[in-house]
Amino acid sequence: MIPTTRLRRLAAEMRRLRESRDMTREEVSTQTSINEATIYRLETARVRRPQKRTLTALLDLYGVTDPHREELLDLGRNSAQQEWLQPYHAELPEDYTTYMAFEAEARSVNNYESLFVPGLLQTEAYAHAVITGVLPMASERDVEHHVHARIERQHLLHKPDPLTLWAIIDEAALHRQVGGRDVMRRQLDHLIKAANEPNVIVQVIPYSAGAHPGMPGSFILLDFPNPADPNVVHIDSLAGDLFLEKEADIRRYRLLFDHLRAIASRPDHTTRMLITLMDD
Repeated sequence: MIPTTRLRRLAAEMRRLRESRDMTREEVSTQTSINEATIYRLETARVRRPQKRTLTALLDLYGVTDPHREELLDLGRNSAQQEWLQPYHAELPEDYTTYMAFEAEARSVNNYESLFVPGLLQTEAYAHAVITGVLPMASERDVEHHVHARIERQHLLHKPDPLTLWAIIDEAALHRQVGGRDVMRRQLDHLIKAANEPNVIVQVIPYSAGAHPGMPGSFILLDFPNPADPNVVHIDSLAGDLFLEKEADIRRYRLLFDHLRAIASRPDHTTRMLITLMDD
């Protein structure tokens, strides 16, 4: 199941309402006859569309009145809507479409990459070479679906109210000859052009920075327009995708990104570095 921001917003608010009344899920279950597991799934966005009678009973218990009550009921009615999904997305891994769902509704993305150019800034040729190399057992059809989805995501940077992207890249990722010299030259040129967009900032952590706290791995921090939507940290690994929403995790990764931003080359220095790499 792909959680929508509506569902996550509803989950966060239902959890907040219960905690504001200093009630446990067990106590709520006793007073409403709603299964404790159902309350847990609702508060952790693990239901596709909450039943109206369940929401109504909980809102009655918590003493929620209009207009807040109607807002929450509306979130419940529309929690499963995901208009942006395309038919071929069904053939992509669920973790990937989950990430795409979050990214499509985000306001800003802070992306640190240690091994690759960020997906939102990849050329089609680079994306094809990366996906083919990382997924050697994938069919050509699967590779094309992944490439198509990756290029499709980049439309978020060019819509009327564009996504804001702050990308930090370890220099090592820019020296790896993904797809060969011509592919990398075009990729570097694309990065230079992207860095000139008003909603995109690109920084590179140079080799001269030595060891740094980003070396253990890449991560993406997503912020959303509505303050009620919990921020998300996405980590992609061989063990599977992780989606972190706890405030402590968000705070830790935000501090980490701030640290990486401080040790990375300034955006103007980064552009000169990219030009030098492309010329070489």
